[in-house]
Amino acid sequence: MVNPYQVGERVYLRPLETADAAYLQRWINDPEVARYLSVYRPMKLEDELQFIERANAGGESLGFGVALKENDRLLGSAGLQRIDWKNRSAGFGISLGLPDEWGKGYGTEATRLVVQVAFERLNLHRVWLVVYAFNERGLRCYSRAGFKTEGVMRDYHFADGRYWDAHLMAVLRPEWEAGKTAQSGKEG
Repeated sequence: MVNPYQVGERVYLRPLETADAAYLQRWINDPEVARYLSVYRPMKLEDELQFIERANAGGESLGFGVALKENDRLLGSAGLQRIDWKNRSAGFGISLGLPDEWGKGYGTEATRLVVQVAFERLNLHRVWLVVYAFNERGLRCYSRAGFKTEGVMRDYHFADGRYWDAHLMAVLRPEWEAGKTAQSGKEG
């Protein structure tokens, strides 16, 4: 593993490096990947370098590279944004840029690792996200990671020639801790 920050069973989180910018740019400009994001314009290499700089600067955001443990292959990025230190809340985002690696549980594991960082290292209380209704894989992933739907924003996102609802989901620290306890009870 290269510079691991939070380690899971198959993936780990690491700081984003300048060398990652070219991968992130290629992935975010891929229509298949961008479809699930709020990105609507082509991204330049400079845009991704600025994203990495913000992710590593602290303050209101914290970003990570998501890499495979077995070979250090970068799968994408994940992190927290709009961190509200007073109310101990943050938004979550993830983008896995390799469609051939989707559906293997890496997103769920990376989501759980970021939530663990939020609660155990940053002492946050709430992690929230917005996911589009057509993203069924994302909805399942977030539910498995402990997120619950708090509301639906109607006709929130325009894609594929129509408007789609978006789900506002969140996980609270006590819910996450209860889920963690339940998981360790199943494993024992």
